[in-house]
Amino acid sequence: MMNTLLLILQSAPPTAQAPVFSYLPIMLFLVVAAAFPGVALLVLRVVRPRVYDSKKMMPYECGVDPIKDARERFSVRFYIIAMLFLIFDVETVFLLPWAIIYDSLALFGLIEMLVFIGILVVGYYYAWRKGALNWV
Repeated sequence: MMNTLLLILQSAPPTAQAPVFSYLPIMLFLVVAAAFPGVALLVLRVVRPRVYDSKKMMPYECGVDPIKDARERFSVRFYIIAMLFLIFDVETVFLLPWAIIYDSLALFGLIEMLVFIGILVVGYYYAWRKGALNWV
C-alpha cells in the first residue's frame, strides 16, 4: 500500500503542486501588510503620552499663534485668484505636448500655439484690468 502511494506521488508531475506553493510569498505579503498597521497602532497606543498640555492642544498655523477663530470668512478675491491660477496653470500644461511634437507640426503648429497663447494673454489682461489680481 505504501509502495503504491509512493509510486503515485513520484509519478505525479512536479508542477502539480508548484502553483500552490508559488502563491505563498503573496499570501505572506498580504498577512504582513494587514498586520503591520494594527501592530503599529497598538505599539503607538502604548508609548504615547496620556495627558496633553494646553500648548499641545492649541491649533498650529505655520508657526504663528492663532488670534482669531478658524472659521472666519475669506474675501472673494482669494477665490478669484485661486481660480485664475488653476485656469492658467491647467492651460499652460497644454504647452508640453505641443513642445514634444513641435518638429512634426511645422508652421501650422507654431501658428496654432501662438493663437492659443494669445487667447491666454487676452484672458490674463482682462483679469488684470478688472482688478482680479489686486489683493488690496
